[in-house]
Amino acid sequence: MIDKMQPKEETRPSALLLLGPTGSGKTPLGQMMGKNGLWGFSCLHFDFGQEMRNSIQSSNTYLAPEEREFVSHVLNTGALLDDEHFPIALKIFQGFLRTHDANKRTIIVLNGLPRHGGQAARMEEIVRMLAVINLECTPETVMQRILTDAGGDRAGRIDDSLEEVKRKLDLFYLRTVPLVDYYRKKHIGIISVEVGIESGPAEMLQKIEYSAAD
Repeated sequence: MIDKMQPKEETRPSALLLLGPTGSGKTPLGQMMGKNGLWGFSCLHFDFGQEMRNSIQSSNTYLAPEEREFVSHVLNTGALLDDEHFPIALKIFQGFLRTHDANKRTIIVLNGLPRHGGQAARMEEIVRMLAVINLECTPETVMQRILTDAGGDRAGRIDDSLEEVKRKLDLFYLRTVPLVDYYRKKHIGIISVEVGIESGPAEMLQKIEYSAAD
């Protein structure tokens, strides 16, 4: 009887979410977290965009041919995976977990998933969200950071035209920014980091290490 009354052990991996507009430095920051860890925990950086690219390039992909075709379309058009396509996102995330070692002292750094409320609700079934790191970056700063490659991750990008960046920003403010309020209502801590034109991942990580979530 006592055993039945004990709470079930948490089996979901711990995670935090990187939020920020294109060019704000999410990927360099996630990579540095993966290298250096955070708050005494090791980190695994899950870059959803990169994992989507990997899923259609690998001969050992776990996606069906029609799913690979759809992912290719998403990558080519910059569209979001909506709720009805979440099973594809789930396959990609589970494939990532299978190929990386994670334990109770590991935080999954989510970069690019979830990107809207529908995905966030589904991800609650899979990960235990510890905090949201909100990289605050104005559109003007985004443009300057992309022009100067402030994060060091824009080389070879073919999606940094003025029109494409504006489209991404519009989509971000419409669909992704509301996640801040979504998680705040869930009592998930929000750590806001102001990003300037020259802000690099080391500076951002230091602010996160010593910041208190609101």
